[in-house]
Amino acid sequence: MSTLIRPPPVNPSQSAIENLLELTQLHDIDPDLFTNRRPLWHPPGARGIYGGAAIAQTLSAAQKTVPPEFTVHSMHCYFVLAGNSDIPIIYHVERVRSGKSFVTRTVQARQRGKVIFTTTISFVRQNSGGERLVKHAVEKPPVPDAVEGMDDIDQDRSTERPFQSQRIEIYNDDSPHPHTKKCRQWIKARGTISPAGGHEAHLAALAYMSDSYFVGTIARVHKLWRFGSSSKANIKSNIDDKVLKKLLAMSDSDLKRIGFLDKHEIELIRKVKNGEPVEAESSSEQNTEEKPEVGMMVSLDHAIYFHDPRGFRADEWMFAEMETPWAGDGRGLVFQKIFSSDGRLIATCVQEGLVRLKQSTDTPRESKL
Repeated sequence: MSTLIRPPPVNPSQSAIENLLELTQLHDIDPDLFTNRRPLWHPPGARGIYGGAAIAQTLSAAQKTVPPEFTVHSMHCYFVLAGNSDIPIIYHVERVRSGKSFVTRTVQARQRGKVIFTTTISFVRQNSGGERLVKHAVEKPPVPDAVEGMDDIDQDRSTERPFQSQRIEIYNDDSPHPHTKKCRQWIKARGTISPAGGHEAHLAALAYMSDSYFVGTIARVHKLWRFGSSSKANIKSNIDDKVLKKLLAMSDSDLKRIGFLDKHEIELIRKVKNGEPVEAESSSEQNTEEKPEVGMMVSLDHAIYFHDPRGFRADEWMFAEMETPWAGDGRGLVFQKIFSSDGRLIATCVQEGLVRLKQSTDTPRESKL
């Protein structure tokens, strides 16, 4: 069973993301124990549940143990084991410190007695910085506005996700230097977050969405082939097979319109459809005949710094810009800045992930960290 307690009916007064992230507090066992109220999503091809769910639900659990005048300003997370969507998760909040200006909570997510995810979260008392403040913030870059009603996942699947996203063209995509590129997208929670959810619901929603395409930035800036074999008959993908089949059936003009793929991915899809070989781009580091392929990509840790935790709405379009300063030794680092649509920097995120290429000597086996 994927939940400890039978899920209640969907609350129509709440948004999809609020319903998904609801927790049940296990008062009779321990007031600092919580569990997921609804089943969690296991993305196709992923090793476990969507990481954003663990990030958001640990934040939600911690927020329920903190006085209302305190607001989260940072959280530092580690993905320890892949979460199983068929097993309930128990969240244990440890009240590490409750001071006058700052409150600290550590939350562990457990399945079958093992820690699968852990985070330390810091909260700050509202307006504790004083009347005179040191202030500055980077500006949102000039980009096309989000288009209402559009999503970068095809419409047959869009309602499965509790948020919408629209990728826009990679900045500096033609550069030979991956660290100079920036991957960009618009994101927002689907529907309207209820007034009863308060600012806590918007923070949990942002935390959930912050893991969207995050470590995947490394594959995108290196233009790595993510769709498996160059043979159409034997094609294998790390995305949903149904989506891949639809991509292969689309015309080039339709592929460009949906915004799901980058320019080079559209060209690779075209080659696969036509039975042409998918070759590596010429460079000093890519001199093999076949294009390098992602063999394993897993998030290792995730940090969020909330800059304006009560001054934004997660159900309004937010702009996210991601860049990677370094990759090597089977890992990569990505920075993400999230802005409100009117240009305010509302959060900065950092993630390190395991990024391994498929080796020519690889044989099918279960991947383990």
